[in-house]
Amino acid sequence: MSAVREDSQPLLRPMLDEDVDAVMAIEEKIYPHGWTAGIFHDCLRVRYSCWILEQGEEVIGYGIMSVAVGEAHILNVAVSPECQGEGRGRALLMHMLSTGRRHGAETAFLEVRPSNRVAIRLYETAGFHQVGLRRDYYPATRRGREDAVIMARDLGDIEP
Repeated sequence: MSAVREDSQPLLRPMLDEDVDAVMAIEEKIYPHGWTAGIFHDCLRVRYSCWILEQGEEVIGYGIMSVAVGEAHILNVAVSPECQGEGRGRALLMHMLSTGRRHGAETAFLEVRPSNRVAIRLYETAGFHQVGLRRDYYPATRRGREDAVIMARDLGDIEP
């Protein structure tokens, strides 16, 4: 149960090192083989585009993206399970695409597990389409590895 008021508006802001504990709490709820705190700190250190979705005083989502040589690569997008299904992930994703466009990206790429149908549907409705497959990319929950669907989207119609 969240202590956040239902009518408070979510806020997007840059991620800070002190946000990593709250980010890790969400990461551990969502992903059985998620990122470590060190990975998030490294993303901040190398100045990736790192965003926090905050409602009230609570971190409810985050996104990490690298932008270089005309490409944005969405590395991680997550919304706390109790806040999913309300358009917050879409708002975070679209903010990241707009940020990528503002920094000169013409195309955005991401990888997603084929088993993550909810995320794939979000990405498809945001204009992404499958462009490839990375075999054995992710650790699997039961055994072995899981492929990654590579998706891309042209950013020409995104307002910077």
